[in-house]
Amino acid sequence: MKEITSNMLQRFLKYVTFDTESIDDNTTVPTSEGQFVFARYLKEELEKMGLTEITLDDKGYLYATLPSNSTKEIPTIGFISHLDTSPDMSGKNVTPRVVESYTGGDIVLNKELNIALTTNDFPEVEDYKGNDLVVTDGTTLLGADDKAGIAEIISAVEYLQAHPEIEHGKVRIAFNPDEEIGRGAHNFNVPLFGCDWAYTVDGGAEGELEFENFNAGSALFAINGRNVHPGYAKGKMLNALRVATAIVEAVPAAESPEQTDGYEGFYHLMSINGGVDKAEVSYIIRDHDKEIFEKRLDFMNKVAEKINATYGANTVTVDIKRQYANMREKIEPMMHIIDIARKSMLEAGVTPMVKPIRGGTDGAQLSFMGLPCPNMFAGGINFHSRYEFVSVQVMEKAMMTIVKIVENTAKL
Repeated sequence: MKEITSNMLQRFLKYVTFDTESIDDNTTVPTSEGQFVFARYLKEELEKMGLTEITLDDKGYLYATLPSNSTKEIPTIGFISHLDTSPDMSGKNVTPRVVESYTGGDIVLNKELNIALTTNDFPEVEDYKGNDLVVTDGTTLLGADDKAGIAEIISAVEYLQAHPEIEHGKVRIAFNPDEEIGRGAHNFNVPLFGCDWAYTVDGGAEGELEFENFNAGSALFAINGRNVHPGYAKGKMLNALRVATAIVEAVPAAESPEQTDGYEGFYHLMSINGGVDKAEVSYIIRDHDKEIFEKRLDFMNKVAEKINATYGANTVTVDIKRQYANMREKIEPMMHIIDIARKSMLEAGVTPMVKPIRGGTDGAQLSFMGLPCPNMFAGGINFHSRYEFVSVQVMEKAMMTIVKIVENTAKL
């Protein structure tokens, strides 16, 4: 076990050195060449481990199989993590450092730049006293989201290979690009993957288990103003930017991301662009409850109607789109896959924390593509920032949870 944990850490330290930042503006798949470079590296690693049915397609999706070691008919299950890191923070030239047996207090990340992971700003770090923490040098993110997940999945496979006495069915693994920009599942080959169900290993703190996410939509208000020389504008000018502020004032400020938590939905103002003549106001809309979500979308139509009643017909149009749905409706008929994950966490020494995802996940899209796919923890904290860190001991527990899920599936 100690050797496999050490291998897992070394894998992770190597994986984070690959620059795999996804690029939202790019239309290629994957959106960055670094993701392909990383996928090719992983393909070679899986080949050396002796896995079968290894496929790396032309879009950077990597699939592989740990064959069954049982004569029984056992469901085929899968584990999925993503190759890319968030464009919110540079993932180039990541320099990880292991803080062994963290004793508490602030962690200096970069003395020269005066960057520290402080307990004042991030008090949760003190929950990890006694753990070995992997941190950054303060100039990049770490990439535990989701290279910790990749390291845990591959290390779990290594553990199962080293323990043939653990009976298991066919286990499929997959690593996909561009999750951080919402495209991770777009080209995922569900029939090729061939699983009865799967788990994304892409959550945060120890014990997180998620099978509910937001219903998601967007609203784009296009405003037609009327520009007139300001010296002669009285009674003639219609300032599109002032109309934009009226739209913002019509949307409840108390129902914004910074004012909500848990199962509470929100309207999130993303941008205001334009000038006197033309302007746009962009929102994303989220809610776990499908009925309330539909009411939120309808509310945005009513805002447009109110603005047109005030400023004149056709002053504003609103384009409303649905982006993804709550995977709960696809998981509920198969709640045994959540029960298996709970049981497996407990056996791995983890307290399950079932919670809704305040966002989206590849698993949500995959669930609606016919692959029920809840999300489990990978261990990273403070994702997408220079203050990201992960506990080696939590990574080990995630790895063992995967092993236990495989083992318990064979006992169905």
